Amino acid sequence: MEMEGASGSHNRSYRPAEGEGEEGENTKEHMYHAIHKVPCGDGPYVRAKHAQLVEKDPEAAIVWFWKAINGGDRVESALKDMAVVMKQVDRSEEAIEAIKSFRNRCPSQAQDSIDNVLLDLYKKCGKMEEQIALLKQKLRQIYEGKMFNGRPTKTARSHGKKFQVSVKQETARILMSNFMAAEVIYRKAQMIDADSNKACNLAYCLIKQSRYDEARSLLEQVSSGGYPGWEDPKIKIRAESLMTELDAVQPPCFLQDLPGMDLEDDFVNGLDRLIAEWGPPRSKRLPIFEQLTPFRDDDEGESPDVDKS
Repeated sequence: MEMEGASGSHNRSYRPAEGEGEEGENTKEHMYHAIHKVPCGDGPYVRAKHAQLVEKDPEAAIVWFWKAINGGDRVESALKDMAVVMKQVDRSEEAIEAIKSFRNRCPSQAQDSIDNVLLDLYKKCGKMEEQIALLKQKLRQIYEGKMFNGRPTKTARSHGKKFQVSVKQETARILMSNFMAAEVIYRKAQMIDADSNKACNLAYCLIKQSRYDEARSLLEQVSSGGYPGWEDPKIKIRAESLMTELDAVQPPCFLQDLPGMDLEDDFVNGLDRLIAEWGPPRSKRLPIFEQLTPFRDDDEGESPDVDKS
């Protein structure tokens, strides 16, 4: 991919008017950068942030971000920020290609955050298969002990604030995202060509998201012959198995509204048990990964948690 050309109208200075005296000028410039959250400097990345945050000109910002990437000026930040701006102006497909083409210029410790930007772009474009494949790759990294460069936590940033994210929290987020992405795929598949196998797969995704009533309704439709293929013995066995799993995790109706019956507690407690067994990478799989489809080259791109029809 080649850098876009820059318009001369956006090559103007972005600094505030000079104050009286060196001290006044420095104070005024510091306040300017603090108010507008624009980094100091005069390179293409700083000009891109000025166009994005001060001038509110996303197209000009994209031009300067391209200049920064090709000129080696804060490439990681420029690439991620440009992808965000492109998404805002409905150029997500271009942003995906830009990340794929230039992420190799970013350090290894930046790849996880770049993956998160890419996941958001896949979701925006409706590329659920690609989203699942990338989530699967991130799960593999957790399993192999490569997430967070082997540390138990990482520092994340949201809305300008820093906070700590644990391996447990990241695992929960990825697994939930995976089930949500798979749910979208099976719902679309059901709209095109509904059958009992896809319905069971969709029910499984709903169970894993603690959406028990929706899953039960779907399985009852399968058992009552509401979808083609319900008479297949394998489908009947699978539907019964999922119903048994559902009965085991969903409290009876008369208990569901009692205080303390938080359906998310079981999920969190399950992750607590996982972390209690967490240790250095070893040949024996952790319990949570026993439920995932093995990572093989011949099933790349499929959901690790559900059967494709």
